[in-house]
Amino acid sequence: MSNRTVRINELLQHEISHVLHTKFAQEAVLYTITSVDIATDLRTAKVYFTLLQKGADSEQARHWLGSRVPAISEHLRKHVQLRYLPKLEFVFDDAPTRAERVQSLLDELGLKGEIPMPPAPPSP
Repeated sequence: MSNRTVRINELLQHEISHVLHTKFAQEAVLYTITSVDIATDLRTAKVYFTLLQKGADSEQARHWLGSRVPAISEHLRKHVQLRYLPKLEFVFDDAPTRAERVQSLLDELGLKGEIPMPPAPPSP
């Protein structure tokens, strides 16, 4: 991934978070935009989000975000200078849930987040 793509991803992440938490402050308080992955042709972008409330319906959240795309796109048109405004696709990011599950499994094993080192091979 090029430096330019990384910068565009970060800019889009910041601007999408900004518009959600300013224009839709009451509803968007539970949403966190974790990352953005723009295609190499800059025409489409996957916007990864997570929910701060455990047990929240990710499909309903994705639908809510999808219905806000026109307002988000309007904000991006005004604040982001790109030749093409990417088509946004919202994708639920379950990485925090998976990380929590791995941590709980490690805790159950008594490892407290530490990875045991395998024994050294015998010397010849």
